[in-house]
Amino acid sequence: MAGVLSTLYQGLVRTNTRYLAVIFGSAFAIQLSFDKGSDKLWDTLNSGRQWKDIKYRYMEKDEEEEE
Repeated sequence: MAGVLSTLYQGLVRTNTRYLAVIFGSAFAIQLSFDKGSDKLWDTLNSGRQWKDIKYRYMEKDEEEEE
């Protein structure tokens, strides 16, 4: 266990700039994954009720009326 912690410390946290880079990089990656995951969950739970799912019904009617 001490070897793993020592390796992590030497590689990621030894200097302040590395530590900040790891923090900001991790925050960015977590934000991206959370956003993608929550969007996917929302789309799954609201399938068929969103504009992107029903737009074709209304767009075709508008085009037929113009002709």
